[in-house]
Amino acid sequence: MKIRLEQLGGQLARRLAPLYVVYGDEPLLVQEALAAIRDAARDRGYSERECLTVEAGFDWNRLWQSAASPSLFAERRLLEVRLGGAKPDEAGSKILQAYAKRPAEDVVLLLSAGKLDAGAQKSAWFTALDAAGIVVPVWPVDASQLPAWIEQRMRTQGLLPTPEAASLLAERVEGNLLAAAQEIARLQLLFGGGAISAEQLLEVVGDSARYSVYALVDAALAGQAERVARIVYGLRDEGIEPVLVCWALHREIRLLALLAFATAQGQALERELTRNGIWEKRKPLLRRALQRLPVNVCRRLLDRCARLDRMIKGVEQGSPWDEILSLGLSLAGWDVLPAGQSEWL
Repeated sequence: MKIRLEQLGGQLARRLAPLYVVYGDEPLLVQEALAAIRDAARDRGYSERECLTVEAGFDWNRLWQSAASPSLFAERRLLEVRLGGAKPDEAGSKILQAYAKRPAEDVVLLLSAGKLDAGAQKSAWFTALDAAGIVVPVWPVDASQLPAWIEQRMRTQGLLPTPEAASLLAERVEGNLLAAAQEIARLQLLFGGGAISAEQLLEVVGDSARYSVYALVDAALAGQAERVARIVYGLRDEGIEPVLVCWALHREIRLLALLAFATAQGQALERELTRNGIWEKRKPLLRRALQRLPVNVCRRLLDRCARLDRMIKGVEQGSPWDEILSLGLSLAGWDVLPAGQSEWL
């Protein structure tokens, strides 16, 4: 039976199924689902755990042997089969189907896998396991739902974030749930609990490096050209990878291009800012930048982001750091030549 991830806790509280399948390409949520099943099994006396990792040439008979072999140390056992990105071959499919018909007594089978396509979910082995036990698909958290996910997770750890703080963290981690979980754990260690504002979160993020790629973006949006140059020098000297800086600049310029295009088509800027999830204290930065960056300029800056990406990959000649400085100054409103026609670093 297939259930949603949020239903797993309730299902485990009611009973322990003879087998579970957890699959998906969101590592944090998959690992937490597996941990919840392990904890529930241990609480019910399944004190021994055995793991089988499916690799090339894996002998699926080991599943039968492990399930049938009596344990010297425990009456009940948890047997994990880790598929990863692999899929059962013909022999594995037959063994899984046979096991689903007659699960071993005093054994809970826990099978984990990466993302399974529609074909795999219609296969004989998958449908047999689905009919015999509990299947938990794990889907990535949509970008629009990420602030709510972050707020809920923070609250479970005793933190009370403002809506702006949750939105800001969602923006910083860019959909990486593992990074979000790590930042939340760090906030809990630093503050213990209670209210968390966007300003407090920014202080913590800023502590992670003397110069931040986010500080570079904000300085450019604010038109602070001298500060842009100082931050670029700092990022270079600290060994920050140019690809990270390129990502941050491209992300912001792409947003500016979308906003500039919408307003050029007669859309209200405030509505577009809200629709794109911009938190209140960043709106003035974007408003100020859009006053000097019409849609045609934004498009040229996007072209230069693509050029910077080619430089980083070695496809096009030029210094990535020269181009980063040039691009940052252009974003700040300075009329400068692209890198390659002048040198700063």
